[in-house]
Amino acid sequence: MDVSTVKRKPHIPKKEKTRTITYRLSEKLVAELENEAMQKGISHNVLMNQIAEKYIQWDRFGDKIGMIPVPKGVLTALGIDLESQDINMVVDLLKPVIKDNVMFMKGKYDLKRCIETMEDYMRASGMKSDHRVEGSLHHFIVQHGLGMNWSLLTEQLLKEIFHEFLPEKNVKSQTTETTVITTISLGEDFNEHDY
Repeated sequence: MDVSTVKRKPHIPKKEKTRTITYRLSEKLVAELENEAMQKGISHNVLMNQIAEKYIQWDRFGDKIGMIPVPKGVLTALGIDLESQDINMVVDLLKPVIKDNVMFMKGKYDLKRCIETMEDYMRASGMKSDHRVEGSLHHFIVQHGLGMNWSLLTEQLLKEIFHEFLPEKNVKSQTTETTVITTISLGEDFNEHDY
């Protein structure tokens, strides 16, 4: 990947109308929010927008789709002993769950909604992800920090999802213990947020 020709795929929603509203919050809650905004170096308004967007994009569905928080250390430990047949089994278990969740959260199951839902999940879970475009090539980067077996699982899952929708396309991956880069040609105009 030649960094000089790669551009990051913007994930900025279209400029929307805003509206001013007022909520009554406890003083303790306001103090915590002010402290958090100060530590992040952002305004209270930006923090509240981030909180509301995360809720709308992911948190409101958490209970409905059966999500439970699992400490990163537990996932790292579980991944140490995964063998290739275990990875295959987990991927096979995840695919219908992902399909059900995408359909429930986005109202339809297609490649764009699937990618957007996975990006929402990564943001909500604290994983770093990025989508970069280099001509017609799209590089989907996931940095999880969970170890090599989780990288192999992530690589296989992404390849299978892309092959489900685009079986004729070649999917390439670069994998380390902490990062997976999956590359596929989707065209210069592909945008997972435009459906």
